[in-house]
Amino acid sequence: MSNLPPLTTETIWAILNEEIDDATVNNLVWYYLGYRFEESSNKWNNSAVSPEWSSEYPEPPDFIENRPPTVKLTRSIPQEYKQILKEKLGFKGYKIGEFGPRQTRRATMANWLLSYMEQNQ
Repeated sequence: MSNLPPLTTETIWAILNEEIDDATVNNLVWYYLGYRFEESSNKWNNSAVSPEWSSEYPEPPDFIENRPPTVKLTRSIPQEYKQILKEKLGFKGYKIGEFGPRQTRRATMANWLLSYMEQNQ
């Protein structure tokens, strides 16, 4: 996963503006959750993943395609970071009629990644 973009506010904006593909966004979240793909065994290593994630998702979930892991991701954001996209980046959200579940899930992933950045500076 060495081809991942750096975790910066520019990357967060690129996620929100759909300038980064869904697979890369998933890979970013997986990486910061602790999932590592081992080429040699062609399997996921979840030894660095917290038990609340690894027990339910031994392999990383597709956050774009599946609502339940995105709900879990939302719930894992500490309360003080729930509005971080708006507070830190000035993100105003998407306009009614111009977004669907995919954009909402990408925004959740961006929010989680930004909260991760803030907590791990």
